[in-house]
Amino acid sequence: METKLLTVDPMKDTEVVEALGSATRIEILNLLRLKGPLNVNDIAAHMKLPQSTAAINIKSLEKAGLIETHTMKASKGNQKICSSVYGEILIRFENRSTSLREDVVAVSMPIGLFTEFEVGPPCGLCSVNNVIGMLDVPGVFLDPQRMQAALLWFTRGYVEYKFPNNAKVSGRRIRKVEFSAELSSETPATNSNWPSDISIWVNGIKAGHWTSPGDFGDRRGLYSPSWWKLSGSQYGKLKTWSIDDQGTWIDGTMVSMQTITSLGLHDHHSIRFRIGIDETAGNPGGLNIFGKGFGDFDQDIVMSLYF
Repeated sequence: METKLLTVDPMKDTEVVEALGSATRIEILNLLRLKGPLNVNDIAAHMKLPQSTAAINIKSLEKAGLIETHTMKASKGNQKICSSVYGEILIRFENRSTSLREDVVAVSMPIGLFTEFEVGPPCGLCSVNNVIGMLDVPGVFLDPQRMQAALLWFTRGYVEYKFPNNAKVSGRRIRKVEFSAELSSETPATNSNWPSDISIWVNGIKAGHWTSPGDFGDRRGLYSPSWWKLSGSQYGKLKTWSIDDQGTWIDGTMVSMQTITSLGLHDHHSIRFRIGIDETAGNPGGLNIFGKGFGDFDQDIVMSLYF
C-alpha cells in the first residue's frame, strides 16, 4: 500500500532489516509501489528474473510483512497476487534509556455505519452478496441493511461517520490523526478519465481534497465478488489523510493548513469524519467508497490516533 509508513527498530525488527538488505527485494517493493498489485510471473518478467528467483524473494518480503499476497483463480490453476504494504520505511534507532515507542490506536469503521448523509443519484449500496434496496434512490441510505454495505457510491453529497475519541477518555495528547480509505470517482458504467475532487471534513472543518483520476473498471477488483457486474466500479486508490501539528497531508503531500489544534479533537467525545463532494468542487465527479469484500485492499475506513 502506497500510503503507509513503517517505522523499523533495527535492534528488534531484524527480519525486516534482513529483507531490505537485498537490491532485488528493494526493486520488487518499488515495482509494486509504482505498478500496483502484480502476480509472481509479472514481477519476474518486469525484472527479467527467473520465476523461481522472484518467488524466493517474494517469500522473504512476505515473511517480513513488507508485502501481502493473495491467491486468485487463473486460466490455469491459481496465481499469487502481490501488493506492497508500505510507501515509506523509516529506520529509527530508539533511545533505550527512555524506551520510546509509537503509541497508536486504530479503529476500523464499516462503510455502512455512517450516522449522517446527503447524497444524490446515481447512488447506491451493496453488500458482498447483493445490491441493497433500489438503485439511485437516496432513501435507501436509511435502510438498516446499510450496515452490511461493502461498496457505496453517489454523484454528489457526503456520508459522515462518528469515531470514538480515545484521547478524550484517556486524557492523552493526540500528535497525529490519520484517515485511510479506498476511493474512486463515480460515473455511470466506468471511466478511467473522470476526475473528481473528493474532500474530507473533521468535526465540521474541511481538511483538503484529493482529485481521483477516474472510476476504474478495466479489470475486476482483487476482492470484488464474482456476481458484481464487470461494467460496475471495480476498485479505487487507497488514500490517507494525515493531520498533525504542521498541517494536513495526503500521502505525504501537504494539502491544507488545518492542524490537530484547529480541529479541536480534545473538545469532543467523538471524532466526526465526513467524506464527499464539496458543493464548490472544480471536478464534481462523484465518489465510490470500497469496504471489506470489494476493491483491491479489503479494508473499511480506518482512523488511527497517534499519541
